[in-house]
Amino acid sequence: MPGGTRALVADAEHRFPVRIAIRLPPGGIGQRYKAMTDWLDDNCGIDGWLMTPAGVRGVVNDAVAVYVGTPTCAVAFVARWCVPGDPPGFYDLRRDDPERRVPIKAHSTSRGR
Repeated sequence: MPGGTRALVADAEHRFPVRIAIRLPPGGIGQRYKAMTDWLDDNCGIDGWLMTPAGVRGVVNDAVAVYVGTPTCAVAFVARWCVPGDPPGFYDLRRDDPERRVPIKAHSTSRGR
């Protein structure tokens, strides 16, 4: 594993083509961190993502970057965990959980009747 923030970011940029920049709320990610990393493991693969600092130099913990291997994984992550942020190009963490999807009941056709 690389040592130091610059090496970690360079490794992530080399390994993963898609970067999601997320501005952190004042208290940080908090209790959502484990749920987010579990979601990334389940949906992008254990070795299919990295999270690194992405903030302004000299400002501690103001943003993170999530690197993933595919645009599909990036879109799903943003839909699940983020809302559009300001400035453009950065996302903010959702304050609420998205609505749970309710599967529709299977339907039958009336063939042969």
